[in-house]
Amino acid sequence: MIKILSNKYFLISIRIVLGFVFIFAAISKASEPEEFARAIANYKLLPIFLINILAIALPWIEICAGMLLLFGISVKENSAILSGLLLVFIIAITISLIRGLNIDCGCFGTTGGTKVGIQKLFENFGLLLLGLILIRFDSKFLSLSKQD
Repeated sequence: MIKILSNKYFLISIRIVLGFVFIFAAISKASEPEEFARAIANYKLLPIFLINILAIALPWIEICAGMLLLFGISVKENSAILSGLLLVFIIAITISLIRGLNIDCGCFGTTGGTKVGIQKLFENFGLLLLGLILIRFDSKFLSLSKQD
């Protein structure tokens, strides 16, 4: 199993998938920060003064980490950033499910309008697993950073 998980082609595939998912998700959030701020506010987890800051900063963190992941720069570090974000998303979705909130997840900004639910949890757990694989095995194949 370790041989499969550490395969350079498998790892670059994960880099591409994870990078593009976060870049795609962040583009509509960055282009419509007001709508994204409303989506964050719907979770009712953060104080008002943090919502706008998060709505502006989070998409750019996702874009930067996703782009660096695609180019193979600091793969472990950027995978850790994205995995940390995924953990926060999983916690927020779980809390919303427990509270019975029927809200859009805000995962892809205003695009799609997917509701929070078990399916979103599974999607985020799947992406988290990909991020954890990259943290564990790294990926230097077709990387713009110096090879060890």
